[in-house]
Amino acid sequence: MKQTPENLVKKEIKDWLDTYGFFHFPLTQGLGCHPGLPDRIAIKDGHVLFIEIKAPKGTMSENQVKFSLNVLGAQGYYIIARGYEDIDTYCRRRGWLF
Repeated sequence: MKQTPENLVKKEIKDWLDTYGFFHFPLTQGLGCHPGLPDRIAIKDGHVLFIEIKAPKGTMSENQVKFSLNVLGAQGYYIIARGYEDIDTYCRRRGWLF
């Protein structure tokens, strides 16, 4: 199976989350699921982070944008990640990593 740029980013992010001790798992869209679910949820020290993973030139669908706005509107944490660096920066700015 050929690796797509997005799949390579997903692997990189999974490895980073493992390294920093996050409990995390992928989400898959299916019948009855909420439209626009992100690719992964990561949890550490009581912080739940919704992660939408995109290739460098990937864009979000309308449903993904709506979902992200719902999470943010509920005071949740949501990030669009194009590499592990995005999550690293996000978490460090919030004091989740030292």
